[in-house]
Amino acid sequence: MKNKKVLAALLVAAMTLGLTACGGNDSGSVNGTESGSKADGNYDQVTYAYCTFNNIPTEEDLDVVEDAINQITREKIGAEITLMPIAIADYSSKVSLALQGGEKIDIFESLGDFNNYVSTDMTYDLTDLLYQYGQETVDTVSEEWLAACAKDGSIYGVPTMKPVALTPMVVYRQDVADELGIDMSQVSSMEDMTDIFKQVKAAYPDMTPLAPVQTGEIGVSTNYGEIDFLTDDRYSPIGVLEGDDLTVKDLYSTDTFREKCKLVRSWYNDGLVMQDSATTTSAAAELMSSGNYFCYIAAYSYPEADTAASLQAQCGNYPIGAKIIGDAYLSTGDLNAISWMIASTTDVPEAAMKFLNLTFTDKDIINLLIYGIEGRDYVLSDDGTVSYPEGEDASTVPYTAQLSCGTLGNFFLMYPTAGTDPASLDWELEQNKSAKTSPAMGFTFDSSSVKTQYTAVKNVISQYLPGLICGSLDPDTEIEKFVTALNDAGYQDILNAKQEQLDAWAAEKSK
Repeated sequence: MKNKKVLAALLVAAMTLGLTACGGNDSGSVNGTESGSKADGNYDQVTYAYCTFNNIPTEEDLDVVEDAINQITREKIGAEITLMPIAIADYSSKVSLALQGGEKIDIFESLGDFNNYVSTDMTYDLTDLLYQYGQETVDTVSEEWLAACAKDGSIYGVPTMKPVALTPMVVYRQDVADELGIDMSQVSSMEDMTDIFKQVKAAYPDMTPLAPVQTGEIGVSTNYGEIDFLTDDRYSPIGVLEGDDLTVKDLYSTDTFREKCKLVRSWYNDGLVMQDSATTTSAAAELMSSGNYFCYIAAYSYPEADTAASLQAQCGNYPIGAKIIGDAYLSTGDLNAISWMIASTTDVPEAAMKFLNLTFTDKDIINLLIYGIEGRDYVLSDDGTVSYPEGEDASTVPYTAQLSCGTLGNFFLMYPTAGTDPASLDWELEQNKSAKTSPAMGFTFDSSSVKTQYTAVKNVISQYLPGLICGSLDPDTEIEKFVTALNDAGYQDILNAKQEQLDAWAAEKSK
């Protein structure tokens, strides 16, 4: 499914920070209603399906949270909410099967399947509902972000309001850098790492300077710069935009791609990168935990210090640092990867939108969804931060969605956890605002007319791309072979189809 690896990068940012969450405004009102309470007690019934990274609570424990939420929703929006927490590993399949089978789900999250849900008519057109019952959400998220969830002039989802602007970083062994006198503050790009890698290798011959972040990827895909992958997986793109140009390009024929590959090839030849990065099944955290690697390159949506602190335990508890080496960039897939949708089968669309609006505007609602019941599932300190009750954690409290704090509603309405630096929250908000956005924000590519070509092209990409961006293939000889094989597989048909659809989208947008 599309954007799954983009989604993975986004979720990593949520998962690595544990309970991390942010403070926000007071509970909001609901537009379109003067009072939601119903004297006759006949409340609309709304089912809210959301993912959890923790244990599914028992029915009894879940009921307590539902009751607390419904005390608010009965009064504010005249509705009662049934919570449907689903384990992250099962979420997409269970939601799809439920919707196809007629099971009652009113609100659900896309989790990388936005285009699929829209194309299969599983989701409700939110355009009118949003502006009638969710204007506060519109104001919170912004029209620009909502455009990422639009198709053919209609809005089908609401992006989660969270730190979403992914910033390329080097995650490195701080103790090694300190021992060698390496000043990481002077690093601003991948190219700046060459001399540092050589210094590390000279001092520690048994240490490999650069580990892959995952199979077939050592960080190149997060460091292309201003590249919109136009609905495709960033790890195997087929036709992209570069900068502000609305001309669909073959990424693999660009100077940007060639120069990155040549850089990595030089690292490979000098023994500065894991030699089997293109095929290894080991990921960055595991490799760093071994103590045999200096750094890896990935993208995160949190400040350097927070990112480093959150990764230390995963990386073997070695002292960890993080350094930004590029700018954040937002495209359509970055925003709609984790977005909220209302099922096309709902029989309560207005009530569903009113509750969705509360998850973006009401502090009490979002903290109940994330943390559960104060005193039972968490404690709230005088300074407004939360922690688990003494002797408890995420696995022992009766209820917590905890790590899904990066996927539910408005991240910035959540109580911060103990030790959260207010400056971090300011940084995250600023990154969201300042990140450059693609000129094709809101465009999604329909690949149905070139399915056969996609299959053939993907096979070629899997044959060449990992080796090129991990250094085991020589770009001076192999890029030409790669592009020729792509064209033989129908690559240009896909590029032409993308350009045609993009031109039509741009023409419609300009009206």
